[in-house]
Amino acid sequence: MTELAVTELAPTGKVAVLPGDRAQGLLEALTEWGELMTIVQHGGSVFEFKGPFPKGQLGHGYFNLVPEGAGFQGHLALNLVSEIRFQESLRGGRESYAFVFCDAAGEVIFKVFLGRDEYGSLFSDQITAFQQVKEDALANEAQPLNANIAGLAS
Repeated sequence: MTELAVTELAPTGKVAVLPGDRAQGLLEALTEWGELMTIVQHGGSVFEFKGPFPKGQLGHGYFNLVPEGAGFQGHLALNLVSEIRFQESLRGGRESYAFVFCDAAGEVIFKVFLGRDEYGSLFSDQITAFQQVKEDALANEAQPLNANIAGLAS
């Protein structure tokens, strides 16, 4: 099954998609969510980073990820993000949630999965925030992300 097919299998029969121009706002919000896992697949290899999503800033045509200290960094061409899909699936028999950043051809650029604690359990506040972003997308709200999901309550 393709990545596109997985993201289209929503329990409600509705597909939640954020337009690509919302990528920067979502990424900025994710910096406050705590432990996440970012995955990049390229050339048959899979790169995974577990930890907080780094803050970023625009410069030289990219959204430049600037970690505090050592960590995940990079330069994202957000202009190539056409849409952000919501993936909810079972992986290894466990619930899994991810934001899937896709290009205009529907190809996956990268994914950001919700994090897990030391016991492998998802963080409930992240699931709540994920569902809120998804509900906003289904409602076709073309406004900045809700402040309540930008920074999760501690």
